[in-house]
Amino acid sequence: MYSPPLDPYTEQRMRAHHAGAANALDVRTEQVSEFWGWTGRTLGSPARTATGERAWLRLVSAPEDKASGKLWDGALDAQCAFGDLDGHRPALLAVHDAVDDGTAYRAELSVRVDEPVLSGDPILQRELQLPDSWWEDLAGMLEKVEAVDTGRVAVRQQYMDRAISQFLGIPAPAVTRWTTAHADLHWANLTGSPLQLLDWEGWGQAPEGFDAATLYAYTLLQPDTAARVRAVFPVLGSPAGLAAEATVCAQLLQTVGRGDNVILEAPLHAWADALRRR
Repeated sequence: MYSPPLDPYTEQRMRAHHAGAANALDVRTEQVSEFWGWTGRTLGSPARTATGERAWLRLVSAPEDKASGKLWDGALDAQCAFGDLDGHRPALLAVHDAVDDGTAYRAELSVRVDEPVLSGDPILQRELQLPDSWWEDLAGMLEKVEAVDTGRVAVRQQYMDRAISQFLGIPAPAVTRWTTAHADLHWANLTGSPLQLLDWEGWGQAPEGFDAATLYAYTLLQPDTAARVRAVFPVLGSPAGLAAEATVCAQLLQTVGRGDNVILEAPLHAWADALRRR
């Protein structure tokens, strides 16, 4: 969760359109808490439907000419493809679109998840003691995600060719199998019991093992939990998973170069060394 945007105009217009979307969708927002996205791009808050159901209202904005494509339609596409994923994904209840002064707004009304996420930060800051059943549920859920057929693309071969060469210094490993991935699997998008996986904006095709590699990357500071991730997902360390691991490692090293995730720099370089040896 981020702070409200520094620009008062952005804060004002997002709050106004969030309230307008609530009115259009006939829900009552609960202003006890609000959750801002990066630079005020999104604004979410708990809500209740006209029949009293607990819900979540999230508003996303973008310039009108960019309000399309993978990220814009991610939640709606995920609802069509997965539904509630056997109770592991908050179902999308309704969508409301609006355009005002060159900016597009999409409001997404979803089932509210009351279980807190496992980490307030994507990078795991402490070891977790999760039951075997939780790990079994996660592995089973990702198997179902992988099996879904989609034309959406989360990772492009062109990016892999460029980024792996630049940040790992090796040619991009061959992808033995492309599968469907959530593509943003980190600890701030996962809940405990019951297990829920949040934020389905960027899902799509990726190299086999991509979600496992992403979760592992965000667990590098906690060796016991990281070892558990590798044990649960044996694709990590295998020839089949090498392309995914190299891609995720390159992605995170790229963010470090931009000043983000700098706490992961040393373990990412150690991981890159191990990948080069493979």
